[in-house]
Amino acid sequence: MKNITFRQLKSIRAIEAHGKIVGAAKALGLTAPAVTLQLKQIEAEAGVQLFERMAHGMFPTEAGHAVLAAARDIEERLSLLETELDAFKGVKRGHIAVGAVSTVKYFAKPMVAAFSSAYPDIDLELFIDRRAETVERLKNRTIDVALLGRPPREFSVRAAVFGEHSLVVVSAPNHPLAKRQGISKAEIAREHFFLRSPDSATRNFFDRFMSEIPGRADGPNTEMESIEDIKRAVMADTSVAFLAAHSVAAEVQAGELTILDVVGLPIRRQWFAVSRTDRAMTPVIAAFEEFLATQGKEFLPDLLAAEDAVP
Repeated sequence: MKNITFRQLKSIRAIEAHGKIVGAAKALGLTAPAVTLQLKQIEAEAGVQLFERMAHGMFPTEAGHAVLAAARDIEERLSLLETELDAFKGVKRGHIAVGAVSTVKYFAKPMVAAFSSAYPDIDLELFIDRRAETVERLKNRTIDVALLGRPPREFSVRAAVFGEHSLVVVSAPNHPLAKRQGISKAEIAREHFFLRSPDSATRNFFDRFMSEIPGRADGPNTEMESIEDIKRAVMADTSVAFLAAHSVAAEVQAGELTILDVVGLPIRRQWFAVSRTDRAMTPVIAAFEEFLATQGKEFLPDLLAAEDAVP
């Protein structure tokens, strides 16, 4: 394996990403024959086939997965070396990929803008998706840091708190319970809920909250993927929703939604910046996590103000 080149490793990484020689060649700015040659050379050096050629694409063999994992490690180590050398020069620059669950979008963009302003030489790429996809990106090293309400347990991670958030039940202002104080769990359990999908952390806490109600039977609730769709549905209906307070802060302040005074709520949770323990702490990642620790709270909506807006 001594004769394998970095260009060959980049070629097989591109083939994995695009599934075809043509797509890989286009991404690398090379011709298809050039990429084919790189693949043949690295397979000859390895002595095994690295990709299965099928009608609908190319897929890594077991040996291919092993070589691709090594290629990712080499690429990551070279990237780390570059940032380490910049650190010796007193320069903080480089690239960081950050993943965030969809609830974070209500404060992530201004936070990222502020970080980019403070560190103009650091290129930050932001991915906002559901929890399952965000955790998978962190697991596969597609992102460096994930912003989550609950660190994953499937693999070893570092998790640093950078802020707090609350989970509440909201309704339209004209809902029969909107002006009630001390709504019991049994009462709220009888309501029709618009809910996040089962893989979301918010849904996980809703299920826990409802499991505390003796004899409570699951009602005909409605699941929706989008928080915005849930908010619109609640505003137009007599149903309620279980959401993060900061995701409804604007609507509460505008009088479009009301936070219900339910016994046992709000549930107070924390936001975490999560990274893999087996991934080196580069100066760029350290700068981002330090920024979150010192300034992250400034970008969280005033949750207490939203909760105090209950009539």
